[in-house]
Amino acid sequence: MRLEGRKALVTGGASGIGTAIAARLAAEGAEVWVGDIDVEGAERVAGEVNGHALELDVTDLESARAAVEAVGTLDILVNNAGTDEFGFFTYTSPEQWHRLIGINLIGVFNCTHAALPAMQEAKYGRILSISSEAGRVGSKGSAVYSATKGGVVAFMKAIARENARYGVTANSIAPGPIETPLLMGAKEFGEIGEKVIETMRSSTQMGRLGQPEEVAAAAAFLVSDDATYVTGETLGVSGGLGMV
Repeated sequence: MRLEGRKALVTGGASGIGTAIAARLAAEGAEVWVGDIDVEGAERVAGEVNGHALELDVTDLESARAAVEAVGTLDILVNNAGTDEFGFFTYTSPEQWHRLIGINLIGVFNCTHAALPAMQEAKYGRILSISSEAGRVGSKGSAVYSATKGGVVAFMKAIARENARYGVTANSIAPGPIETPLLMGAKEFGEIGEKVIETMRSSTQMGRLGQPEEVAAAAAFLVSDDATYVTGETLGVSGGLGMV
């Protein structure tokens, strides 16, 4: 029960990694708020973890501020909301770029901006953002996604530097290929999508896809007081895919 007495907001908590993180934080004693633009999904997950659901559009700063205000004293922010639209870069459009940047990067800006003032005043806070190994090594068919996730890593390092004096830590997790609806959605592209998934699987040292619960375990550590001396770091949960 490392998180007993803490309040946590998990963005994009209605599915995939976000759902697993919400469940793990709740199991460790946190009072969890599940924020998602999919309200029904957020309510379902909140019911499963005995938490609370919030309608949250991370691309909208006012929505982020309203969510943080609804939680009250927010101790833990998990910036998990993210998306991808598979396609080789030359076949993508500016509209796609803006959607991915808005959710994956601006969304992290908005929620972090909304949460930080109270954390600074309280002299305590844990901010964790879900990046991706794609943000560190690049991913074929996901150029813009890779760029946004690389931005998340750099942003968390800067936030860590600015806020250490306030007792606020900021870290990232870089998952590799995780068996989530987002990744498995690549199958919609037929043989190309199947090849992408298989390439990701074979690129790991362990030769398999990861599970959302494996990312959630790392998240629980980084937002707990077991990680009080860890900030500005990016932890790969990728079966060795990102080894240098």
